[in-house]
Amino acid sequence: MHARTGRSKSRKPPRRLPPPKRCDYTPEQVEQLVVEYAKKGYKPAMIGIILRDMYGIPDVRRVTGKKLTQILREHGLEPEIPEDLDNLIRRAINLRKHLAKHPKDLHSKRGLQLIESRIKRLADYYKRKGRLPKDRRYNPPRI
Repeated sequence: MHARTGRSKSRKPPRRLPPPKRCDYTPEQVEQLVVEYAKKGYKPAMIGIILRDMYGIPDVRRVTGKKLTQILREHGLEPEIPEDLDNLIRRAINLRKHLAKHPKDLHSKRGLQLIESRIKRLADYYKRKGRLPKDRRYNPPRI
């Protein structure tokens, strides 16, 4: 929304294909691997990277028919805060630390405003979808 990225973003192909021929794992084995790595404390994005790089599973959804977070939700291992929202909050915290040391950095101050507006919009979306409690609020100290 705020960045000028153009149309060349990385996206998956829109078609639904059967599991790739080179995948030697059954859907049950893939689910077991996902649950195993989630219990070790890995986040969903990292689990997907591990499965791709170490096991040759290019896409959990194509093999199991379910999204990775859906599998985690079924086993009660879904993170309390969705991963994308958590990453934005971490970025805002790091930017606040930077601005504490460099209060005249106006470009970073503007960046923080943009990040916090993204956090608010994403939190509102997750509240509507029921993934966050309705009374949860993001109240950062004002600059």
